[in-house]
Amino acid sequence: MNQNIIIGILVVVVLLGGGYFLLTMNPGTPGTNATSTTTTSIDNTNTGGTNTGSTGGTSGTTASVPNVTTDAVVSPTNSTAVVTGKVTPNGAQTTYWYEYGETSSLGQTTRAQSIGSGFNPIASPGYITGLRTNTSYFFRLSAQNAYGTINGQTYSFATNNNPPGQGSAPAATTNSATNITRTSATVNAQVNPHSSPTTYWFEYGTGTNFGQTSSFQSAGDNAGSNALSASLSGLNPQTKYYFRVNAQNQYGTVNGATQSFTTTGPAATGTPGADTTAATNVGTSTATLHGVVTPHGLATTYWFEYSQDSLLGTILGTVTVQQPASASANTLPVSANASNLSRNTKYFYRLVAENSSGTTRGDIVSFTTNR
Repeated sequence: MNQNIIIGILVVVVLLGGGYFLLTMNPGTPGTNATSTTTTSIDNTNTGGTNTGSTGGTSGTTASVPNVTTDAVVSPTNSTAVVTGKVTPNGAQTTYWYEYGETSSLGQTTRAQSIGSGFNPIASPGYITGLRTNTSYFFRLSAQNAYGTINGQTYSFATNNNPPGQGSAPAATTNSATNITRTSATVNAQVNPHSSPTTYWFEYGTGTNFGQTSSFQSAGDNAGSNALSASLSGLNPQTKYYFRVNAQNQYGTVNGATQSFTTTGPAATGTPGADTTAATNVGTSTATLHGVVTPHGLATTYWFEYSQDSLLGTILGTVTVQQPASASANTLPVSANASNLSRNTKYFYRLVAENSSGTTRGDIVSFTTNR
């Protein structure tokens, strides 16, 4: 058994990009510096892509095999051990697990856990159970994504006579996004640390593989559920984004369900906004069409397209006279009269706004003339 034992409470702080993972071991479970196993070198089993190494992350946005680092610090008891390491998913959905055993051949594994597809190193703790008292064990961190499987350095540790503490992995629920704009949104979640220091972060992207992460933040160490959030910026206008919350403590990593939101428009900063609203003064052959224009500070014109065709195609299509809207930064209510309509007929219409930055068409709305 390694003689370099630190008695008391071991606090491990792992820096993760812009955040951190705070891991506080239970009293009576002292931390141990594991021994590197010279009989087994780093085993990189690459089933596709290029291995960029097993000691740190990569920069850039090209998807590849994950990067894996096994930490030498272990917190053993008489039947369990908390082991730690770091994994960089490198742009593809990645899972990690620990292999362990009483010989360097290992032979047993912990449950695989998902840590997403970002490009930042992420703390990847493992909780090994069912160990024999006062027994030497070997272990290593492994990770896998679509580009291959990577194994970190193998280390060894020994169990002792200390009973394990009580705890469990956190609970995490992804909630709906709020404060959605053209280029930003607030993503929300509920996380229960289950009395163990817990870190949370959000994954997000234009597909369900995500690819981007928010900063890593502390969710506390209480026994109740906490309302948490993160502000996302630099998003693309009029784009659907998928996101989920992840939470992690020394007992494991959990993933919330995937949610989505769509950023608002217009696509370009100066492109006008155009929202079609309900028609009024509907008669047998006339109606007043309404909408709201946002010029975004540029000289803008607007008009309405209307037709009996629900797709507002060219057949039977009609447009009102183009009218100017002031170069305001605010929204402006606009309207126009449609005439020579057919009696007892359903019409479809939409507002169109145009300025030097582009043209925007609002949603299609309908009304039916009187008999």
